[in-house]
Amino acid sequence: DRGLDYGQIISPQGDILDIKSKEPLRKILRVANGADLKQIEENRQKAKEANNHCLKKIEEHKLKMKLVQAEYSFDRTKIIFYFTASGRVDFRNLVKDLAKIFKARIELRQIGVRDEARLFGGFGPCGRELCCARFLKDFEPVTIKMAKEEGLPLNPPKISGICGRLMCCLNFEYETYKILSKGLPREGERVTTPQGKGKVVTINVFKRTATVELEDGTQVEISYK
Repeated sequence: DRGLDYGQIISPQGDILDIKSKEPLRKILRVANGADLKQIEENRQKAKEANNHCLKKIEEHKLKMKLVQAEYSFDRTKIIFYFTASGRVDFRNLVKDLAKIFKARIELRQIGVRDEARLFGGFGPCGRELCCARFLKDFEPVTIKMAKEEGLPLNPPKISGICGRLMCCLNFEYETYKILSKGLPREGERVTTPQGKGKVVTINVFKRTATVELEDGTQVEISYK
């Protein structure tokens, strides 16, 4: 749907068949030459100019939308403007104005805040590159239940990514925590130990241990196989 485009090979020829992808591999026409690389760089510069023009037109039409990024197709026949908005936006007149300015096909594509974070990239609180920018293809639902399973504090700033949504890593960590938590008591649960009855105060799912506070106030660590 994007026509002729450029890309980067990320796997050696011998490994390409091992990649399990839902999408078919694209046909490679040729290796990019000097003229192609020059055009790619020029497209990036032109996209910045298009971004500025679009911002001015959005202000003129008083549209409630936030422009995120402009992108030229490789052959410059199409420009895609990515934006976020709280609701539906009637941008028909904006498209007409932009088409007159750039003499190209104009597409305005509304995206979510997680897509915006993917486009800009950055680093998460873990210190690593954002999962959405590095390898995630699809955004799966992330729930507060997943944070509870990990025993994280239910404080939104602590468990949210730079997009303001719950961190994507909670999703693909969830199954591991479920497996490791199997057979362990919950915090606050009353249990019986060899030293007597008590209440579970902390759980360590990786060590599979529970710290129990006995009725006399002493604490003991119980190990679970």
